[in-house]
Amino acid sequence: MTLEHNVSSLQKVKILLAGTSWWSDTMYMPAIKKHPYAQVVGVLGRNVQRTKDFAQKWNIPKFTTQVDDFFKTHAHALIVATPNQSHFLLTTLGLEHKLHVLCEKPLALNEEEAWQMVALSEKNSRITMVPFTYRYMPVNRCVKKLLDENYIGQPFHLNMRYYASYGKDDAYNWRFDLSQSGSGALGDIGSHFIYLAYWFFGEFDEVSCQLGFQIKRQNPPHDQTPYEQADDSAMIHMKFKSGALGSIHVSTLANEETPFKQWHQFELHGSDATIHTNCDWDKEQSLKAAKVGEGPVKPMKIPDSIWQGVRQDTVHNTYKDVFRNHDHMTREFINGIMNEEKVEPDFKQGALIQKYLEACQKSHSSRTWVKVD
Repeated sequence: MTLEHNVSSLQKVKILLAGTSWWSDTMYMPAIKKHPYAQVVGVLGRNVQRTKDFAQKWNIPKFTTQVDDFFKTHAHALIVATPNQSHFLLTTLGLEHKLHVLCEKPLALNEEEAWQMVALSEKNSRITMVPFTYRYMPVNRCVKKLLDENYIGQPFHLNMRYYASYGKDDAYNWRFDLSQSGSGALGDIGSHFIYLAYWFFGEFDEVSCQLGFQIKRQNPPHDQTPYEQADDSAMIHMKFKSGALGSIHVSTLANEETPFKQWHQFELHGSDATIHTNCDWDKEQSLKAAKVGEGPVKPMKIPDSIWQGVRQDTVHNTYKDVFRNHDHMTREFINGIMNEEKVEPDFKQGALIQKYLEACQKSHSSRTWVKVD
């Protein structure tokens, strides 16, 4: 790393934030504000007044709607929390300015862009991160711990379900505009569980996917231009390189009346044991398991070393404590910069997930299994 962009423990990591959405407001800024060695020094938005209000709320010294002006501010790192269509441009500019970059998922609109981002980050020796959020939730970290300890033995198969309801509204939403998002439910929520499946069971060998297009969506209100609509649900089957099988069902059309209006469920089976998880995004975040011969799965205690003192009364409070008070995701990215250590998931893993997304789209189009090579 060059001296100019090296950060000692005696100074703050200066961060540029692209994006003023609810996600920036509730995920990134609270985590950064609570980190003793981090400071957002500039924010980029699309609307002048909204960007100004965001900067004033979080005491950010500079705000702008101009990309060129944004990168004139001296900083060590960039967080890209914008719609998918701008990920490639902003990340590439950040890397060219020798910034370390955290970029939202999915990493890019397509696999080619994603691997270009990887190549540029490696050329400039930058620390990168793609924030697959659910990796950090305590139940999921406990599942990973059990798998690493060979609790289930030889993995046979996993089933995962992510049900949400935000796609039931037929109003224009960039998330369902293929030119803006690259993929709909598949990339927006499916990428999270595709990453978890990879994290749990390893790399994929081939995939089969059926995408759903059930809601007729309105044209953009500003110009009423017709556009190619992206999927609002997806059924994914995969064969892992280990020989294990998996299925993922993601939907933005499910009627889940919980505070977050979503529901997560996993089942993992192996030669020695079974694991079940359930998260209703209200008050249940449960883990059940049983070894062969022990009978039905029963509640398993999650170690205190994984909870790390976070609140457990509601899933939302757990979620807030994990990301704001502990060194996960955003704070882990900041620590990686300070300690000059790589963090995960990085751009390579983000590009791998992009490869799987593209294979799923090809499978839907061809109505065949697609080899991931």
